[in-house]
Amino acid sequence: MLSPYDGEVMSAMKRATRQPRRRRSQAERRDESERLLVEATLRIVAERGVSAVTFAEIGKKARLSRGLATQRFGSKRGLIEAVIAHLHRKREAIMEAQHIDQMPAMDAIALYIDSHIRSLEREHDGLAYFMLLASTVADASEPRALFAASHERVRVWLRGLLARGQAKGEISRDIDADASALMIGSLLLGVSMQRLADPSTDLESIRATTIATLKRAFLPAEKPAARDGATLRGRGAIRRH
Repeated sequence: MLSPYDGEVMSAMKRATRQPRRRRSQAERRDESERLLVEATLRIVAERGVSAVTFAEIGKKARLSRGLATQRFGSKRGLIEAVIAHLHRKREAIMEAQHIDQMPAMDAIALYIDSHIRSLEREHDGLAYFMLLASTVADASEPRALFAASHERVRVWLRGLLARGQAKGEISRDIDADASALMIGSLLLGVSMQRLADPSTDLESIRATTIATLKRAFLPAEKPAARDGATLRGRGAIRRH
């Protein structure tokens, strides 16, 4: 039976052998609090609309100081910048986990479209982004340029995929890579807005039809096969004469 002293000794030994918990740096704590504030913003927008977003409500939803959102973002523009950066990082992490840069170009584009459209049903982030976009455009407010820059970033990335595919013979050289990249982005923007206007929209059929249509448009035409071996032999015989 252990004496109280023995128990104290064993407790001390356990404390000594326990691995110390690493303290997070100030930068890590700042990044974490900003992530919580941005995610709170997206939840508020998705659940209650853009008009419900205030810095006080963001802090409350994130279970942080109500003044922290004001301190972090300072203005609507600062908040939208943080939201867009967060969503780009999230989407890029998903694409990297799928090794999208190692895929044939059409497969990579199909995966991007699939991920975007499916996220409209599964996650609130994407819908909240487009609600913020619609509100900003409707108000003709200055942060519209932030959304334009975000869409340009996607266009450049898609154009790079298409150009790479053309160089490798995976994508038809007849298409305009730049215009096609803008078309894909515009199509996804339209689908997202349609989902906002009518939540009952059948996104699955749109997803499948979009990918199938783009494959027919972008993939190189197959070379016609010879009709039969006899025809080729006959042509060869004619040439020998």
